[in-house]
Amino acid sequence: MVCLLGPSGCGKSTTLAMIAGLEMPTEGAIYFDGQDMSGFEAEHRDIGMVFQDYALYPHMTASENIQFPLKMRSVKKKERLEKVNQIAEMLQITKLLHRKPGQLSGGQQQRVAIARALVKQPKILLLDEPFSNLDARLRIELREDIRTLQKKLGITTIFVTHDQEEAMSISDRIILMNQGCVQQYGTPQELYRSPNNLFVARFLGNPPINMFHCISEKQHIRILKEPDWRFKEDNIIHVNEISEKGILGIRPEDFSVVSDCGQIHTKIAAIQTLGKEVYLRCQSKDAPFIVCLRWDKDYQIGDLLELNVNRGYLFLADDEKEGMILNEK
Repeated sequence: MVCLLGPSGCGKSTTLAMIAGLEMPTEGAIYFDGQDMSGFEAEHRDIGMVFQDYALYPHMTASENIQFPLKMRSVKKKERLEKVNQIAEMLQITKLLHRKPGQLSGGQQQRVAIARALVKQPKILLLDEPFSNLDARLRIELREDIRTLQKKLGITTIFVTHDQEEAMSISDRIILMNQGCVQQYGTPQELYRSPNNLFVARFLGNPPINMFHCISEKQHIRILKEPDWRFKEDNIIHVNEISEKGILGIRPEDFSVVSDCGQIHTKIAAIQTLGKEVYLRCQSKDAPFIVCLRWDKDYQIGDLLELNVNRGYLFLADDEKEGMILNEK
C-alpha cells in the first residue's frame, strides 16, 4: 500500500490519473512490472479505480453495478454472480446487493464502488481520496477494512489523500509531494523521524513541528532570541553546513518536564486538553511553541516550566535553502 500524500493542488490526483491512463504524461514513461504502459488506454491497463464521488450508476442495483466491469468483458452471468457474492461477503455488503445507490448511505455506496473495482481482480487498485465525503468514524472503519482486504488479496494499491493521519495509518510507504515534485519517499516513520527537508518536517505532525531560528557557536546550537536555550552539537549527527544561522525543529511530543535545570525555561500561555493528552502553548521570544504531554498533572496558565528535549530528535536545517535535514540516529 503506497500513499500519494500532499497539499491540495500538488499533483497527487494527476499522477494517479496518469497511472490509470486517464491522462497522458508530457514527459517520462509509466511502467507496470517492467512493461512501458504509457501508450495504453485505461481499459488495457488492468487497473481498478475508486473515486471520492462513488460514480455508481443510479438506475442499477448494487449487484448490477459490481457486475458491470465483468459484463463488459462478456463474463457469463453465473460466473459474474459468483464473483459478486464473493467480493460482497468480503466487504460485508451481501444484504445490500438488491438496493440501488439512492437507498444506500455514503459508506455503503463507497463499499459498492470498491467491490466494483476489485471484482475483476485487477493488478493494481487506485483510490483517489475515497473517504473524503465520509464522516470521521466511517473513514476510520473503511480504511481499516481496505487495509485488511488489501493484505488478504495481496493487491498493489495506490492511495491518494491530503490527510496525513490517513496516510500514516494505512500505508506501507508514502510518497510526499509538493508543487508537482516528490519531496520524500519512504515508510511513515522514516518521513516523520528523518525528514528530507523543511517542507516534509512541517507537513507531517499534528500539532506541527516547532521551528526556532538558531545559530551554531562553540559546539552548541543556540536559539537566536533565547540565549539560554542551548543544545550540544554532538546531540545532532551533523549540522548540515549551516554556516551560522539555521532552523532547529523540535516536535511537540519530544519535550519532557523536569523539576529544575532544564534546557528550556518557559511559561504556559494557553492549554488545550484532548483526552489523555494536553497541549501547552508556551512562550518564547522567537515564537510561541507547542508542548504535548500526558495529562497526568493539573497545569495552569502562567505556570513556569523547565523542559528538556528528548535526545535524538533535534532537526537542523539551513535557514535559506529549506534543504536536507539531518537528525541524530
